[in-house]
Amino acid sequence: EAAAREAAARRAAAMATLKSVIYFVYDASDIRGDAKSQLDAKLPILRANTAIQIRVSGHADERGSDQYNDALGQRRAASTKRYLTDNGIDAARITIISYGEQRPAMTGADENAWSRNRRAEFDITAGEVSVVPPR
Repeated sequence: EAAAREAAARRAAAMATLKSVIYFVYDASDIRGDAKSQLDAKLPILRANTAIQIRVSGHADERGSDQYNDALGQRRAASTKRYLTDNGIDAARITIISYGEQRPAMTGADENAWSRNRRAEFDITAGEVSVVPPR
């Protein structure tokens, strides 16, 4: 029973890693250093669980036009996908979408809110974590 609890906890931790959000600086789609670390943590899980497919959604803060923010969200999702594919994940396993400023993580018209809204989110669209790679 303890082994089953440990395995469930490790799977839950792997799922949390896969779903962890990355953030961007204002008006940029480049992957930041801290975001690279988060994406690097996703790689062994994705490599070990080849049935998992993900959707990366790009988001922007409220500044800028709707059209501009939709394009910025798309660039953020695309650069995130490119990072994963450049590190060996099959592009066919990753879809991208932009929500621009339509789905804020936090409301407010200040840097605290804006910084939480400049992000890429991850959803698992197929498969599940069945193999948890060693740390």
